[in-house]
Amino acid sequence: MSTIALEQRGQALEDEFFHKENEKKLAKLREQLSASETKEELKKASGMSDDAVLDKLVALGMRGPTVAALSLVPLIAVAWADGELHDNERESILQAANAKGMGPGTPGHEILTSWLTRKPDDSLFDAWVGYIGALMAQLNEEQVRLLKNQIVGFARVIAESAGGFLGFGKVSGTEEKVLARVAEAFGK
Repeated sequence: MSTIALEQRGQALEDEFFHKENEKKLAKLREQLSASETKEELKKASGMSDDAVLDKLVALGMRGPTVAALSLVPLIAVAWADGELHDNERESILQAANAKGMGPGTPGHEILTSWLTRKPDDSLFDAWVGYIGALMAQLNEEQVRLLKNQIVGFARVIAESAGGFLGFGKVSGTEEKVLARVAEAFGK
C-alpha cells in the first residue's frame, strides 16, 4: 500500500470517527431540546413551576397530554399494594380515567394501560408526591383539604373494591399503608 493510499485510509477513518462523534453530540442535543420542550409543555399543562418535579416527570416519560394520568397514581399504588391488580380494581380505575377524559385512544389512557399491565416503579409515586407538593403550593388551605379528601377518598374506594383478604375486612394492611402514604403526601 502506498503512502498516499495509507494517508487517505487514515483520513477516512479519522473523518468517520468525527462523523460518529458529531452524530452522538447531535443526538444528545436533540434529546436535551426535546426534554426542554417537554418540560415546558408539562409546565403549561400542569401549571407547575418546580423544575425538580418537572424533571422527574420528563424522566418518567410524562407529556402534557398525559399529565392528567398523574392524578390516578394513588389509585394505581393502592391497587398494586398487594402485588397484584384485581379485575374490579382495574375496572374502577378505568372508570375514573374515562371520567377524566382519558378514554381509549388518548395519550393518558396509553400510559395508564402500561401501569395497569405492570406494576410501576416507586419512582412514579415519588414523582406524584412532588407533583402534589408543587400543586399544593398554588392552593389555599381549603383547596388542599378538598383535594386531599377527594384523592384519599377515591383511593380508599379502590382499596375497598378488592374486598380484603378472604372476605375479611374491606382494606388490607398493605393497602392501608399505601393509603397512609397518600395522605402523608398532603402534610399535616
